[in-house]
Amino acid sequence: MSAEGSGTIRTRIKNLLRSPSIKLRRSGTARHKNDLSGKVTLEKVLGITSPGNRALACDPRTGLLAYPAGCVIILLNPRKNKEQHILNSSRKAITTLAFSPDGKYVVTGESGHMPAVRVWEVSEHAQVAELQEHKYGVSCVAFSPNGKYIVSVGYQHDMMVNVWNWKKNVVVAANKVSSKVTAVSFSYDSSYFVTAGNRHVKFWYLDHTKTSKVNATVPLLGRSGLLGELRNNFFSDVACGRGRQSSSTFCITSSGLLCEFNDRRLLDKWVDLRSSQATCLSVTEEFIFCGCSDGTVRVFSPVNLHFLCSLPRPHCLGADIASVVEAR
Repeated sequence: MSAEGSGTIRTRIKNLLRSPSIKLRRSGTARHKNDLSGKVTLEKVLGITSPGNRALACDPRTGLLAYPAGCVIILLNPRKNKEQHILNSSRKAITTLAFSPDGKYVVTGESGHMPAVRVWEVSEHAQVAELQEHKYGVSCVAFSPNGKYIVSVGYQHDMMVNVWNWKKNVVVAANKVSSKVTAVSFSYDSSYFVTAGNRHVKFWYLDHTKTSKVNATVPLLGRSGLLGELRNNFFSDVACGRGRQSSSTFCITSSGLLCEFNDRRLLDKWVDLRSSQATCLSVTEEFIFCGCSDGTVRVFSPVNLHFLCSLPRPHCLGADIASVVEAR
């Protein structure tokens, strides 16, 4: 084809693209997209993207459940089977979350480069605070019982533990941690918190006289738990005691042991859960609930670690529970 012919074709294409009909089509498509954006709403999310037990939380006052699916926080009312959603505008996947003691807020951690710890107001579905002090990802977060502080633990390569006065948007204490941490729990009086993970149980102490008066971040004081012969275990979850057992700290290992640390950080006693794996732990003043493999939940006494019962397993998918008339 001659240069003159190719030039003619280019000219015709340019004139065609400049024609009013093409411009009308483009503007019409843009208007159509804008119209759809105001009409499309997220009604239901199927599934969950939880990397572990730190991405499922329950408000003890209302029973509202919170869990992530990608960059969306699902707030599920199990009584009404209705969902509400909070969208993380950064589009980064949420890895962990926790309710505030009063249930008014949810704190989340996320993955990716320069992840943020964000606080969301549950009723308004709006972000109210943001902290960016981690580099590679946030493995677990927790509110202090007094609601004043948030602790966030980074991924293993992040190596940071931060205590955040979230209403003032300042980090009041921080330190490094070299182990893989998968769980964190505050003491009832907010004076310390405990982290657990791979061959790791550590007690971190807050000096409220320094954190409330000093403007700069102060070093966080940490003391390792005395693990004894269980030092090579993976501690998958941790919960500080409540009520009469507030001086105790309870952990479970992935191999299926329930452990109790005393007020001197010594692993005082443990019991076998008689399960191939243990994944999660919840402690009240009267009971210890241990989530195990195959849907098994063992219940123990926090006073002496005596076994009390095993909860009924959840029914299989597709089972007609209305037809069951006898307990098995």
